[in-house]
Amino acid sequence: MAAGERAAAVPGHVVVVGAGLGGLRTIERLRSDGYAGRITLIGAERHPPYDRPPLSKQILDGRWEPERATLRDSAGLADLDVAMRLGTHAVALRGTTVDLDDGGSVTGDAVVAATGLVPRRVPHQPDGVASLRTLDDALALRKAFDFAGSLIVVGGGFIGAEVACAARRRGIEVTVLEALAAPCERVLGREVGGLAARLFQDAGIDLRLETRILRMPDRHTIELADGTLLSADVVLASVGGIPDLTWLGGAGVRVQDGLACDARGRAIGLEDVWAVGDAAAWWDPVTGEYHRGEHWSTTIDHASRVARDILGAEPPAAAPPYVWSDQFDLRLQVAGRTGGADEVVALHGSGLEDGPVKGTVAGYLTGGVLSGVVAFGAPAPFMRYRALVASGADRSMVLKEMAR
Repeated sequence: MAAGERAAAVPGHVVVVGAGLGGLRTIERLRSDGYAGRITLIGAERHPPYDRPPLSKQILDGRWEPERATLRDSAGLADLDVAMRLGTHAVALRGTTVDLDDGGSVTGDAVVAATGLVPRRVPHQPDGVASLRTLDDALALRKAFDFAGSLIVVGGGFIGAEVACAARRRGIEVTVLEALAAPCERVLGREVGGLAARLFQDAGIDLRLETRILRMPDRHTIELADGTLLSADVVLASVGGIPDLTWLGGAGVRVQDGLACDARGRAIGLEDVWAVGDAAAWWDPVTGEYHRGEHWSTTIDHASRVARDILGAEPPAAAPPYVWSDQFDLRLQVAGRTGGADEVVALHGSGLEDGPVKGTVAGYLTGGVLSGVVAFGAPAPFMRYRALVASGADRSMVLKEMAR
């Protein structure tokens, strides 16, 4: 394709729906790569774009005020020359026209869906049970902690663990209810998830595994399947999220577990529509399936690749997934693919042999290749093995690194 033809294909107006990390980074990459057209940013929240990881960490425990989590304030957005529609929900998509809940609409030449997730609810969850997804959620929970002596967290994933840690630092008694056999099992697997369980218990948290909730009579009370009644001043539901895609319900696309996209982020079945972040299920050529990854680094990667594709330029190579969680006075880091591994091996430390959890690094081998790595408070060795994951190192290369 000739240079002139390439330039003619660049859309004159890009509409980004979702004013979080994915939407903002897409805009920033468009501008840094020379895009001079119009951009409109639509955001359901009234806040300017902010970073979500601090919500369950620095914001919740009071070390940061909300402004420190802001990614770009009004002046920063003005520097990007972006038309803002904050505090406005998208309700429908017609071609490349986005209809809004205030009765208006925005029509562009390209649309980027970056609407993220909404909290999943526990079955029959009553009103008043806390959730943690937005800045307002974090501030409300922080205020509730000022008066709480007890907390029940439903869900032992990363967010649940971080909230439990913040509560324990404030002297709140914490019970965590987890349906699986180990906390964070979906990411870590059962064996390595057992190390995470030890961290909960060492912190004085009442961790109850393989627990099924029968009902929640009110916002303070939970009845378990075995008849046990639990109550607390605050109950938090932290059982994952659902892609926020109801506004695409009439667009004729697959949205059940994320908006299905090809490997460049183009929505399947739609013209001139891309998707990034937690709500996007991109085609994964490794697994031959659509995959939705709820990771900060995945969102950054999506944004960079979509911006390049919109501009008709070659996208950067996909980076291996990476996620981290600050909990129990250490950083838990995960790189690569940990699901479906044939074998879990101890790369560093002795946590898998009942030694200290801190300093342990576990490797996940799939078909003899290091597909993933998890570290508990071991940043230096983690970086070495993360590089091996990115390079597709086989068992012999891993053994050489272990012998260093």
